[in-house]
Amino acid sequence: MKGYLLTFYTQQSRTHDGMSLADWIVEEARRLGIRGATLLFATEGFGHDGRFHSAGYFDLEDQPQQVTMAVSPGESERLFARLRENRLRVFYTSAPIDFGFTCDD
Repeated sequence: MKGYLLTFYTQQSRTHDGMSLADWIVEEARRLGIRGATLLFATEGFGHDGRFHSAGYFDLEDQPQQVTMAVSPGESERLFARLRENRLRVFYTSAPIDFGFTCDD
């Protein structure tokens, strides 16, 4: 199947609708029927503004997070529409991919 590998970049401290933004993206993908998403936690990184983000020993709020998923063109359009409807500004990357399973069930 042709589609896109989407990766969204955020940090633990960003929230929307009472949950972390990364969790909201994962839950929204599930609600939209997207087949899967992976939430990754990083030790440290820096953003487009040059600000350093890290997971401290006692404070994980600034911990960098990534949400990655393989989606069809239609799924991508629906997910980005939901992000726009919620006025969420999130840095992302999108790469064209082929995806599927190695064999039938």
